[in-house]
Amino acid sequence: MKAVLVDEKTKSLFLGEADEPKLPEDGLRVRVRATALNRADLLQRRGLYPPPPGESSILGLEMAGEVEEAGPAASGGWKPGDRVFALLPGGGYAERVCIPAGMAMRVPDSWTFEEAAAVPEAFLTAYLNLFELGGLKAGRTALIHAGASGVGTAAIQLAREAGVKTIGTAGSEAKRALCAQLGAARVIDYRAGDFSAEVLEETDGKGVDFILDSVGAPYWRQNLASLAMDGRLIILGTMGGSRVEDVDLGDLLRRRIQVIGTALRSQPKEEKIRLTERFAAFAMPGLQAGRIRPVIDSVWDWEKAAEAHAYMEQNLNAGKIVLRVGG
Repeated sequence: MKAVLVDEKTKSLFLGEADEPKLPEDGLRVRVRATALNRADLLQRRGLYPPPPGESSILGLEMAGEVEEAGPAASGGWKPGDRVFALLPGGGYAERVCIPAGMAMRVPDSWTFEEAAAVPEAFLTAYLNLFELGGLKAGRTALIHAGASGVGTAAIQLAREAGVKTIGTAGSEAKRALCAQLGAARVIDYRAGDFSAEVLEETDGKGVDFILDSVGAPYWRQNLASLAMDGRLIILGTMGGSRVEDVDLGDLLRRRIQVIGTALRSQPKEEKIRLTERFAAFAMPGLQAGRIRPVIDSVWDWEKAAEAHAYMEQNLNAGKIVLRVGG
């Protein structure tokens, strides 16, 4: 089959040939029609984020496509031609993938494959961190960094659906406008200075109950200053750096702050199936009704995957970058 592969010497992308995936008894073989970029793809291409043991080395953490074959023990009544989208541990930049049937979600009739491919990684990551790790409930407040990113746009919408007030951060006027359109009560220009002052102003000095952060070390002190008593800081990325100096652990104790590191890709299959089921029960009604929507920045043919990566590396996108797979 064809797939977008990585040249190990130059770390560049090219369209080449790869082995067909093997269909497990409880799985589905899917003809991929669209996938989407994630920052993990950029890291993996550079050799900094290897796939979990035993998983495909091909890039791509999500996909949408058509079922070609269901294994004899596959659940869900799937049949050839059914439209499906799902989270992946890898392999999305290819013509075919095999997935556990329990992780498959049906593409709504009104959606394109491109829309469906923009959902799994961003929305399941947001759901996991907001609700399962963050414990957010109606009436709480959340600070969502990189609010115009794929995960950020998903998190703002899922929080709004649950009755959670959100504050977003974004670096351009257009991105801040997008966050506000999606439901953020306030959007802060993180380039303008200390965002914690604006967070405290918006929350009448109390701080937020929850922070979702993909930047890391540069935001550490401002994040702690922005948190309320019993607040939770969820770190899902370290784009700005991973080392923090002169950490005052006493501050965490005094305000009973929890700091949680998280990664979705390395979760076991059984946990991903459970997460998919809980996410679908919560979010699919809103997605089907249009209250929640994937935000797509742009769609690229997979022959231009290298250009799409360069575009993401420049931080130009607001929402998801999607690759259209095959002819």
